Amino acid sequence: MPKMIKKDETQEYVGYVGDVTDWHEVTQEQVDTFADCTIDRQFIHVDPVAAANTPFGGTIAHGFLTLSMLSYFSVSFNLVIEGVYMGVNKGFDKVRFVAPVRVGSKIRCHSKVIDITEKRPGQFDFKTEVSIEIEGGDKPALVAEWLSVQMAH
Repeated sequence: MPKMIKKDETQEYVGYVGDVTDWHEVTQEQVDTFADCTIDRQFIHVDPVAAANTPFGGTIAHGFLTLSMLSYFSVSFNLVIEGVYMGVNKGFDKVRFVAPVRVGSKIRCHSKVIDITEKRPGQFDFKTEVSIEIEGGDKPALVAEWLSVQMAH
């Protein structure tokens, strides 16, 4: 659940560690739908028989699918400034795909606010360190620095 914060308290939340999200199971149907949307139908993602003969031993999620799951996960850890009327994605400073996500795996997200800057009155730029954990894995699926903006009255 997002945590509401006051405009004049934003600096108190630099370093804030969000709640770890719930687990989400990555299914072949989800991967196939993503492949259709992006027109990225590489066999490693959509052909379980051919993918079984690779070092991964089966199909894996697209790295960009894993990255796009941040939007879903962020509902659990976001800070929301009181009076916000719009939030937008600004991009990423860093993104690294560290380990593949096998279809059938469960993933969840960890987050830490690195910076909150009021660029203009009512415009707050956030930089959040995020990582996607794979259940039972020894490495994260990805690590990134995510940039976003909140506009508040």
